[in-house]
Amino acid sequence: MFTGIVETLGTIKEIKKDNDNLHVTILSGLTPELKIDQSVSHNGVCLTVVALSEDSYTVTAIKETLEKTNLRDWKEGDMINLERGMKLGDRLDGHIVQGHVDQTGVCKSVEEANGSWYYTFEYDKNLSNITIEKGSITVNGVSLTVVNSKLNEFSVAIIPYTHEHTNFKYIQPGTVINLEFDVIGKYVSRIHELRN
Repeated sequence: MFTGIVETLGTIKEIKKDNDNLHVTILSGLTPELKIDQSVSHNGVCLTVVALSEDSYTVTAIKETLEKTNLRDWKEGDMINLERGMKLGDRLDGHIVQGHVDQTGVCKSVEEANGSWYYTFEYDKNLSNITIEKGSITVNGVSLTVVNSKLNEFSVAIIPYTHEHTNFKYIQPGTVINLEFDVIGKYVSRIHELRN
């Protein structure tokens, strides 16, 4: 489990294909604090550390993960948001994030707003995911509040700190992002489905 509060950015150092899997090596200052079998959120995707070196670590993504996330588009040199699993007893500064990406979305627009930014994202409504106005959403592993919730799109407001310390500064119209919808929103959606 995660909180959606990104700890740092990592740089993709190497990507190796192995049958249907990808082995991704990430250069990160977190590496000395990691251990084999530890879960780390990578742009919102929970992946297990399988190898460690002095300044980097490796995770493996299987076919299902590649089909549901933007991981299939990652390239060497890309910057990704990293967060280690939350500790029981710590403050929950974001919201409950499972690290199980529901689907990808696409950035529709980025609007600068006098020191902050509004990002609008579209997603496939046929997968039965919904956003709730002022509810939570996870975009590339970042816990955010939904504004302008619509049937298949929503916006988020990004403060300067988040813009500087996550990969939001690299997102532009057309960028594919990972989405994990709020557990409460998923529950509401499922109830609505069952009633109809």
